[in-house]
Amino acid sequence: MADTGMQEESLFEAPPIAEQERMVEAILFASAEPITVRDLEARMPHGCDAAEALVYLRKRYDGRGVRVVKVGDAWAIRTAPDLGFLMQKETTETRKLSRAAIETLAIIAYHQPVTRAEIEEIRGVSVSRGTVDQLLEIEWIRFGRRKMTPGRPVTFVVTQEFLDHFGLETARDLPGLKELRSAGLLDNRLPPGSMPTLTEGEDEPEATEGQSELFED
Repeated sequence: MADTGMQEESLFEAPPIAEQERMVEAILFASAEPITVRDLEARMPHGCDAAEALVYLRKRYDGRGVRVVKVGDAWAIRTAPDLGFLMQKETTETRKLSRAAIETLAIIAYHQPVTRAEIEEIRGVSVSRGTVDQLLEIEWIRFGRRKMTPGRPVTFVVTQEFLDHFGLETARDLPGLKELRSAGLLDNRLPPGSMPTLTEGEDEPEATEGQSELFED
């Protein structure tokens, strides 16, 4: 009877960690979107530890042309940052972000969760619905929890797609004021925390997504 129990237990024994590592590698390689540990384990045999396999896999890819990176609470295989120039396209992006959209996105990224009223207070002008809709459409922002203030206003936060696009693990990895100024993305004459003001209806230069890499060094 004891032997039968041991045989049944062996049937559910997890594969060796090296095999689990191969499984995780295969799943991440085949997926265009980052995958959580929970989703990885749901695809793997019973008893597998995807988190442990990721630790070994991440070390294996150190110094290689691609890396295993964390994006929010998910994982993905991505090109090493120093080799990104090899993947650049020579074509012009047709989808564009206005200056208002870029400023709004920056405020959300640095102040999230933030309400529309708070965005307008920082920018100094009203935020048009079209600006917010554009950022929602490209899935770089999403609705967050409502604030526990009068009216329970909805908040905005950046998405996992935003983090993935800019190669960030979390929003805490965004560059600070010093890095932004050194990259020419902030006017050194402006006081800390202030933003250039625009009227929402005025003509403003558009920037392609490639030109709106606000958070890269």
